[in-house]
Amino acid sequence: MDLHILDHRLRVTSISKSGLQNYTHPLIKLIFLRDRTRCKFFSLTETPENYTVVLDEEGFKELQPSEHLQVECSTWLPLNVISNGNTSSSSQAVGVTKIAKSVIAPLAEQHVSVFMLSTYQTDFILVREKDLSVVIHTLAEEFNIFQEVDGESVPVHSQDTCNGLQRNGKEVTSHVVVLPGNQFCVMSLDPDTLPGIATTLIDVLFYSNSPKEDAAVADDLECIKFFSFSLIDGYVSLVMDTEAQRQFPADLLFTSSSGELWRMVRIGGQPLGFDECGIVAQISQPLADSDISAYYISTFSFDHALISEIIQCCGPTNKRSELLELHCPRKSRCAVMTNSL
Repeated sequence: MDLHILDHRLRVTSISKSGLQNYTHPLIKLIFLRDRTRCKFFSLTETPENYTVVLDEEGFKELQPSEHLQVECSTWLPLNVISNGNTSSSSQAVGVTKIAKSVIAPLAEQHVSVFMLSTYQTDFILVREKDLSVVIHTLAEEFNIFQEVDGESVPVHSQDTCNGLQRNGKEVTSHVVVLPGNQFCVMSLDPDTLPGIATTLIDVLFYSNSPKEDAAVADDLECIKFFSFSLIDGYVSLVMDTEAQRQFPADLLFTSSSGELWRMVRIGGQPLGFDECGIVAQISQPLADSDISAYYISTFSFDHALISEIIQCCGPTNKRSELLELHCPRKSRCAVMTNSL
């Protein structure tokens, strides 16, 4: 397998809900006016707390400093796994599951903190630029590593970067895991059709209220606001719940042939921060052990795993309890806030 260090230098930021009005113009420009910006990597995720914006240096120039904008101090580099000449999303397994043992776990063992961004097309593993030498040294035995430079893939060898290796990050600690009641879709569309959904997308991103209370929601679990839009190297990815999906024209959005729905596992009772390592590994490894596909989206405050609803909802209560143990194998380290799956 090949591991590519993509030619993007990224910043991870957060815009407060109260300050969103100060950033609607640059965000709309980054989403819809591709010919007026040089930004090639843009991701916007709304959660109940804030808006997480991950973008390259060109896009970051569009965001003016203010009290409503938080910026993580590091520069992040996106990694992408290529298998048999195709991106990691092309094989039968989906999402972070297939890279849990080969990438996520080894980096956690070396105390490297990762920021995950799963999209419809592939999975991006973001690592701090200062940790790159540790990343290359750790993964060199498993992967052929290439660094993209001006459109060319240049081989990178471990011996070129092993000097001065230094572990960073903190050990993973106990975190609350919450299971919201929403059903989610992972979708895409042709970027040329973005103008056709502009009004709806702006309404969902900037003007929609929290999900309505719905007695029909499975197990009466509380729904949360979560919507993710990514435009990366010309590819669009959307993650939304079924309530938001109904607002979009069905003929413009496309998903997998199975059209499966996903349920969320939200990690963190308090903001996680960026220095702690091993959180993604703690969630993704047991899923990988059972060959359960999962998307994983990190945000400024919390992490979110999306697991097939078919897996979560199958079987009687005792089977659901076994699955709960799968999601949180270290019960002493995870408190699970739910009645049942």
